Amino acid sequence: MLTLLRDKLSGWFAKILFGILIFVFAFFGIEGYFVASHATWVAKVGGQQIGGQEFQDALNRARQQQLQNNPQLDPKFLDGNVFKQDVLEGLIQRQLLINLGSKLGTAVPDSLLRREIAQVPQFQVDGKFDPATYTAVLAANGLTPERFQEMERGDLSVQLLPQALGDGSIVTQSEVDGYLRLIGQTRDFSYVDLPVPQVTPSTVSAAEIGAYYKAHAQEYMSPEQVAVQYVDLSVDNVPAPPAPSAAELRALYAKNQSRFIVPSQYEVSHILIALPKNATPVQKAAALARAQKIDALAHAPGANFAALAKQYSDDLGSRNQGGSLGWLGLGDTDPAFQAAMVALKPGQISAPVLTSDGYHIIELQAERAGATKPFAEVKDALTADYIKQARSKEYSHIAGKLIDAIDSNPGSLEEAAKALNVPVQVSPLFARSGGTGLFADPKVTQAAFSGQVLKDNNTSDPINLSPEHLVLLHLARHVPAQPLPLAAVSAKIQATILAQRVDAAAGKQADALLAKLKAGTALDILAKSIGASVQDIHAATPGMPNLDPALLTAVFKLAAPAPGKSVRSAVDLGHGSYALVQLDAVHPGDVSKLPPEQREFIAAQLRQMQSGASVQAFLDALRRATKIETAPDRM
Repeated sequence: MLTLLRDKLSGWFAKILFGILIFVFAFFGIEGYFVASHATWVAKVGGQQIGGQEFQDALNRARQQQLQNNPQLDPKFLDGNVFKQDVLEGLIQRQLLINLGSKLGTAVPDSLLRREIAQVPQFQVDGKFDPATYTAVLAANGLTPERFQEMERGDLSVQLLPQALGDGSIVTQSEVDGYLRLIGQTRDFSYVDLPVPQVTPSTVSAAEIGAYYKAHAQEYMSPEQVAVQYVDLSVDNVPAPPAPSAAELRALYAKNQSRFIVPSQYEVSHILIALPKNATPVQKAAALARAQKIDALAHAPGANFAALAKQYSDDLGSRNQGGSLGWLGLGDTDPAFQAAMVALKPGQISAPVLTSDGYHIIELQAERAGATKPFAEVKDALTADYIKQARSKEYSHIAGKLIDAIDSNPGSLEEAAKALNVPVQVSPLFARSGGTGLFADPKVTQAAFSGQVLKDNNTSDPINLSPEHLVLLHLARHVPAQPLPLAAVSAKIQATILAQRVDAAAGKQADALLAKLKAGTALDILAKSIGASVQDIHAATPGMPNLDPALLTAVFKLAAPAPGKSVRSAVDLGHGSYALVQLDAVHPGDVSKLPPEQREFIAAQLRQMQSGASVQAFLDALRRATKIETAPDRM
């Protein structure tokens, strides 16, 4: 559940950052930054440690996310040093921001925190934040509202500095015009498809095949494979308990009635006059004077509170919404703010109220009275909770007994499983690159090929795929990697050698013809000499249909020719195919034809790109100014 709660932040932050920062905030939860790690550090950033367990948790989340986005991804890549270094780099950059935020005393306004929490889909009913659901979801995940808000505030504090940089991005109309001319560019060119040359000899001798096979032996190996006995235990496959009786449900309702209390809610807008942390008396007096002037405007006949908020409020999170904070419950705000809020009647506006964020002018728009949901309304939810808790309890009991039995006798999975009436299954053979279903998970594959399972012939440690889903493995069969017979790969090697000969001959032919073209021979004469024809293309675009994408890519990479001149090149289209290209003209895009709304959309994209570049430059500067140590051998 917490993974789902964290995912919602990635979309918000992706509007500000891209590249490595998208990777950081999309993949890494915040738990590791609030729970002390006792593992050996893998990096130190300005004296702050990134622990081994913290790194491993982030690595596992990154692997799972990559496989969800690309199920066909080779698991070997996810186990490689390049991927691990990317994960560590993301953690380092995050820690740089944490360190700087701590140094600057960066604070997250309560209004921003409330807004972010209210946007979590798991806390909403019919698209709106629901306090009862909020409390219930947190309780189901072992969290209190205070603890969750602390975690959320810490995560948001890391985002404030990059957001501030991004908000300052400015794109001029001339820059927009330049970009539009570039992306709307067209090119005039001519090209000739060169015939694939016939190579001699057209056969490959057995000696050549044998020599190639010997030189490239590692390319012609069958992969190492294993089959495993396994127990796949999850809360979903634990037998369902009997349904609770009406009396049991009534007792549960009475015991948990606080869960079903819908507290009073207040729809509020505000105008914030911000104060810096540790504000001086002079600063407080100035802020109060400003707040009182705005308060007078808000109380004037015919005043538009939303317009005043847009003009004067320092709360970036609500200013553009006319100061709206949505529906708030008791305990959601600063005590002083809450006291002023509950004292108002709908339509009333408070005098300036001082909190740790500054002075607030509060408008109460509407109020919902609190109530307790009746038993009939929550009966189905109580039944589901009862069954879920019973299953969870039984899962914990079986999992604990199973792990204890394996610890006592790691050499046998079957005995432990049989004693608990848990089925043992046998997988098909699969390689280190992974199999299908359960065996596509890199954690399962990694355990199957670990020394504990493969060499020591012991049962694996529990593999936790989720909080209530574990897998245990024991080796059933091992097939080592071995050379494929020459006879099995002879035809493939022969085709490879012939293709290499064709590629070499085609490249040589293309180089010779290009030399003649550059020396002054006309393209049509060259085409005629090889029995080919010239294709003339006018106003080509990068995605023009019916043209080879490799040809278009090469054409749009060529430098623009001088007026009255041409640029000539040979383009490798792959598989022995080449084309001679003559670029005659480059035409910039016509910016006058773009509608205003599309121009603004392009400008917004450019601002986002500029924002990302500014953030990355900022992080690079932070890195240069910070002592960073890494321990690659601990990754």
